[in-house]
Amino acid sequence: MEKTYNLRQATNYDIEGVLELQSKYLISNLTDIEKKEGFVTTPFTVLQIKDIIQEQGLLIAVQDNKIVAYVYAGSWTYFSQWAIFPFMTNRFKNLTFKETIISTTNSFQYGPICIDKEFRGTSLLKDIFEFMRIKFQDKYPISITFINKINERSTKAHLDKLKWTVIDNFEFNNNNFLMLAFDMNVSVLEQ
Repeated sequence: MEKTYNLRQATNYDIEGVLELQSKYLISNLTDIEKKEGFVTTPFTVLQIKDIIQEQGLLIAVQDNKIVAYVYAGSWTYFSQWAIFPFMTNRFKNLTFKETIISTTNSFQYGPICIDKEFRGTSLLKDIFEFMRIKFQDKYPISITFINKINERSTKAHLDKLKWTVIDNFEFNNNNFLMLAFDMNVSVLEQ
């Protein structure tokens, strides 16, 4: 039986639930075995969550009043508070996607995305991504994200299920990452 959930924009009333899901899958809280199932690396604070909610860039899936998934999507200005993002945007001048030079004005940062384990392998990944894509497609033609190479589950989900394109490999803070791009005019539900 397919799980049922509602997709919506997060509000400040959702912060506690977002923090709960974040804590459940935060890399620093997981064993090595648990990490193989996927993880998130950034521990967002209440203030950072409030800021992304104000930017209308936090989308959630809710079932029975419990947040079972979230996805962040925001401007490079918002994400510049973490050192990895200015590092990434400095690489844009040498990167293209579908013959377009990537910039901070024609793209935005997607992620992290976090899906509760019981919903993995369902349609939720595509559903929440499509919900985000529709909200952001008029503002940005390109979405950018990065994935730690050791997060094989996330890499597989983004490359195989959502059909992202790897546009760069880079090292930051002793970790190896893939940088990926997505054409916001393409529905993941039609792939």
